[in-house]
Amino acid sequence: MEIFDSHTHLNDEPFRDKEQYYLDRAAKLSVTKAAVAGQDPEFNRRAVELSNQFDNLYAIVGYCPDVAKDWNQAARDQLIEQLRLPKTVALGEIGLDYYWDESPRNIQRKVFEEQVELAHSLKLPVNIHTRDAFEDTYEILKNSKVSEYGGILHNFNGDPEWLHKFLDLGLMMSFSGVVSFTKAVDVHASAKIIPWDRMLIETDAPYLTPKPYRGKQNETGYAHYVAQAIADLRGVSIQEVADHTYRNAMRIYGIK
Repeated sequence: MEIFDSHTHLNDEPFRDKEQYYLDRAAKLSVTKAAVAGQDPEFNRRAVELSNQFDNLYAIVGYCPDVAKDWNQAARDQLIEQLRLPKTVALGEIGLDYYWDESPRNIQRKVFEEQVELAHSLKLPVNIHTRDAFEDTYEILKNSKVSEYGGILHNFNGDPEWLHKFLDLGLMMSFSGVVSFTKAVDVHASAKIIPWDRMLIETDAPYLTPKPYRGKQNETGYAHYVAQAIADLRGVSIQEVADHTYRNAMRIYGIK
């Protein structure tokens, strides 16, 4: 069995200089590949570094909503350089965050739109963060060409109605440790009905730790427990969840 953690932050400070240790722990839980998500210049740089350092890691680079206010031509030029590297597999995480509102909402929307267009021009998928902003996220994506090269809603936490709306745009949904939480009933309902070929799993480590380690620091190996939670919800084996989501991650990220 092989599991692909489609969105982790091994580039975050808790893992600094301990990446091999956490990858070894992940391997013991059958997590054999991971995409390391950037979100700002430093996280992007570290994601690229780790993708070059480890054969089983891939980079995602982009400007998240928090730093949308810092987006300019120099940022765009640097991002294009990183996106053209052989082990950069997506543009992200990008999107809208109306919970923290670290950047003005009109700026968030503008920068999100620009990065979706940039990904299309480079024939890359997008990895999308959306919090308290489903309506605007949907409208921007509906008016884009995201279906041509694909997109992922990371840490999908919507109900089946939103699931179907985003599926109709051609997106994949990535489920995090939230799917293991007892009270996450909307996420449970979506995880039960999403088609197998549109599902991914992730940790978003060091955040969103799944049961049975909820409350502790998350790590990429815990994608195993996300897969197990989905298997339990759907009444199938963890092997089946692992097989489908591994193939889906390889396909959407264009990994041979």
